[in-house]
Amino acid sequence: MAQLKDIVDRFEGRRFLVVGDVILDRFIWGQVKRISPEAPVPVIEVERISDHLGGAANVAVNLAHLGAKVSLLGVVGSDRSGRTVLRRLGQMGIKCSGVVTDENRPTTLKSRVVARQQQVCRTDREAGGPICGTVLGTLLEKFSDSLANSEGVIISDYAKGVVVTELSQHVIQEAVGCGKFVAVDPKARDFSKYQGATVITPNQAEFETATRDALQVAPSDSTLAHRALLDRTSSQALLVTRGELGMLLYHAGGSKSIRASAREVFDVTGAGDTVISVFSLSVLSGASFYDAAVLANLAAGVVVGKLGTASAGKAEILGAIEALSVE
Repeated sequence: MAQLKDIVDRFEGRRFLVVGDVILDRFIWGQVKRISPEAPVPVIEVERISDHLGGAANVAVNLAHLGAKVSLLGVVGSDRSGRTVLRRLGQMGIKCSGVVTDENRPTTLKSRVVARQQQVCRTDREAGGPICGTVLGTLLEKFSDSLANSEGVIISDYAKGVVVTELSQHVIQEAVGCGKFVAVDPKARDFSKYQGATVITPNQAEFETATRDALQVAPSDSTLAHRALLDRTSSQALLVTRGELGMLLYHAGGSKSIRASAREVFDVTGAGDTVISVFSLSVLSGASFYDAAVLANLAAGVVVGKLGTASAGKAEILGAIEALSVE
């Protein structure tokens, strides 16, 4: 336990570059007191609306909240949501000179209606295709300018069109070529898009899709599947998140299971962002892959106990370590 605490104490000042799909998460909070006379649907009496940074921006928030110095590379639209994102990044002290404003794409906006601590529905406003060549070229230029000032890179792929293969491969090859740690939160069905990354953190469904569709390996044969995926990507490790079943860490030395730490689950929004942030911070702070996974699991257990897009603070992670020590 002392070793885990020491790792957390070393989070301060770590330097990260986050690359990926920037999202604005909007929550519309209210109460349900009646059913609409127009259709069999609940009427939500809105009490408040809150905006939170999501996607790659939430990864950046998680890192910054734990004391890291963070730069963000991504795309927003020339709209109110985009301006909100940039303002919030500035308030968090996250460097956003790498965020490109695209006049032809809306900022990805996810609006969730929540009543009595339950999501009633979600609406999404987003572009349907990949970024254009001009925007891609600008991102590549900004990446080259930002890489030298970072110890590690996180690619947050939410399949919203920013993390095209040309961008992901350029980022990974350049960063790894400089000896830097690279972590990827994937969405593509074919993980060759992430070839060369240090670690990839799929959830169980993403792991199964990648092994079944791209590798023609039955995901039920977990040993063969993880070996095939590690070979396919030339990665050092896979960290598979499995919800209430915890996590599975696969690496050259074998596999290890980590049981879930959450006591109560209110909302899983952004939990994957917390996992990759804490895992990456831990590795750069001297942790083994296993200790990093344990800390990421504890942090995720904190976050899913909160409503809305959230992050875990140092004190909360240290508290989770204390709770673990008395079990």
